[in-house]
Amino acid sequence: MKPPANKHKQNAEMNVVPYIDVMLVLLVIFMVTAPMLTQGVQIELPKVEAQALPSENEQKILTLSVKNDGSFYWNLGDELDIRGETGNAADVDAMVEDVSAIVAREANVQVFIRADEDAVYSMVVSGMASLQQAGVTQLGLITEAPQ
Repeated sequence: MKPPANKHKQNAEMNVVPYIDVMLVLLVIFMVTAPMLTQGVQIELPKVEAQALPSENEQKILTLSVKNDGSFYWNLGDELDIRGETGNAADVDAMVEDVSAIVAREANVQVFIRADEDAVYSMVVSGMASLQQAGVTQLGLITEAPQ
């Protein structure tokens, strides 16, 4: 007597449908949680000692300071100078106009921004964003060591 013929052959291929289902569920979870990750949390930033970044010798440094009243002053030189003043502006638009003209005129300028600790954060950020939109690509922040 002959054994009954198997109507279905064995399939050696891997069934990927469960893996696709898991991937789609993870995709939906990440799409739902991603907007929640951009929420801000109020924190106090620590004061730390940071080492100065090395710079090229031919590079000019423009030190831009933001005062607590929202005005700006800057100094252009061969080294970081927080005391000197080669220009000033009362608002962001005037500062961007003057600083972007300096950056366009000079060959290799690094802009360092320092702000008074009582300066409004939005003034500092709007100054940085405006400079970036005006074509300033080399921006850095200055901090001071705790006393």
